[in-house]
Amino acid sequence: MSDPAITLYRLQACPFCERVVRTLEAYDLDYRSRFVEPMHSDRDAVQRLTGKRSVPAIVDESTGVTMSESANIVEYLDATYGERSKGGA
Repeated sequence: MSDPAITLYRLQACPFCERVVRTLEAYDLDYRSRFVEPMHSDRDAVQRLTGKRSVPAIVDESTGVTMSESANIVEYLDATYGERSKGGA
């Protein structure tokens, strides 16, 4: 069994992260959660990926997209996985 194409970098009990989780689950997408350091200054792994230390952040290996900010991620997931059959909004 292969690893999921999407990796979500998140914090425990983060409402912005949970917004992304709800969207991933609504589209029935397999993803891997990587919980990051609570201290903003310690989030080196996220910074290496996105250039920022903020979460949530995703890496979608199937499309080559890496991004942060929950609103942007939800918009991306909607457009990529939810709106395809509608032809976009």
